Amino acid sequence: MPKIKTSRVEYPEGWVLIEPTIRELDAKMREAENDTHDGKRKCEALWPIFRISHQRSRYIYDLFYKRKEISKELYEFCLDQGYADRNLIAKWKKSGILHFFSP
Repeated sequence: MPKIKTSRVEYPEGWVLIEPTIRELDAKMREAENDTHDGKRKCEALWPIFRISHQRSRYIYDLFYKRKEISKELYEFCLDQGYADRNLIAKWKKSGILHFFSP
């Protein structure tokens, strides 16, 4: 979960462009957390939460590395505030198994 926001947080330039999507994903996260888990195993109940967390991290990753639409300052802000998972993004940055088979 992101840190609790106070009025002292200064949002970097470009935040207004990604804020609606982040807020939408936060609302989906709250809905998934409050959803009833009757008849589901514990791990099955957590799948929607992990999926939404993954989507939020992937959205920020794509904006910074693929489309280059946000600044490094905004990217770091999102990581520091908990909007994206730093370790998960580090795995996506690696080239994968094809890296080991290239000549």
